[in-house]
Amino acid sequence: MNNNKDICLHVLYDDDRILLNGIKIIQCHNFCSINEVYSPFPIHNLDKILKLKKTNLSFLSFVYGSFGFCLASLLTWYIMIFDWPQNIGGKPSFSWIKNIPSFIPVIFEISIFFSAHLMCISYLIQCKLFPGFSPKNPDPRTTDNMFLIELSIKNNSEKLVNLLKENGAKEVIIKK
Repeated sequence: MNNNKDICLHVLYDDDRILLNGIKIIQCHNFCSINEVYSPFPIHNLDKILKLKKTNLSFLSFVYGSFGFCLASLLTWYIMIFDWPQNIGGKPSFSWIKNIPSFIPVIFEISIFFSAHLMCISYLIQCKLFPGFSPKNPDPRTTDNMFLIELSIKNNSEKLVNLLKENGAKEVIIKK
């Protein structure tokens, strides 16, 4: 098995603590690169252990909320001041600034609506979960009770397989 082709290893665990220990062992010995980790639930500090970069989703949420705020402000001005001015509760209908306290709930709700819905769409696009794309899951047991590490290795797969099995791996599948 010692050739220069990339070999894909699927290492299965049944406990998240043993999985984290296995990842640390792989990184410590510098055998290969970790392509993906599949888990039935989120594992705390996994992103720090894998050294994943921080996403821009929080910034996008602010941008989407700001877009919703601007659209809501424009909508309230157009409907209540420009297009169909009404005297509601004795408030003057010729100025948006003087009426802003009555528009705050509408502006707030539309800002939250845009932020939440556009964040959901952005998340689905980033995770490639849009219609017509079937998600890749190498082992259906990872949705129930198993944890999987997908590795790419060039050589010395026997040594790595033995090391992983000694440290708690339940199953190691070699795919070429």
